[in-house]
Amino acid sequence: MFTLFGLLLVVYGAVSDKSLYQRSLGINVNLGWGAVLLVFGVVMLVLGRRGTATAEPADKSLEGKRMMKELAERDLHDEK
Repeated sequence: MFTLFGLLLVVYGAVSDKSLYQRSLGINVNLGWGAVLLVFGVVMLVLGRRGTATAEPADKSLEGKRMMKELAERDLHDEK
């Protein structure tokens, strides 16, 4: 969503009338914040894709096996 809104703001800032930005001291706010949103959205997309590619099921990862073992031991201890 950040990427989409960033892209929309960048396009609007690039094609809009320059006299629109006289109230903001001539600074193209739409173009600037659109670029910020676009970069942030792309970074979040990359990190999101990277995170799901390395996830392993609990029964296959070392941490998951250790946790399952500890839970089983705790359940045995609670039953006594």
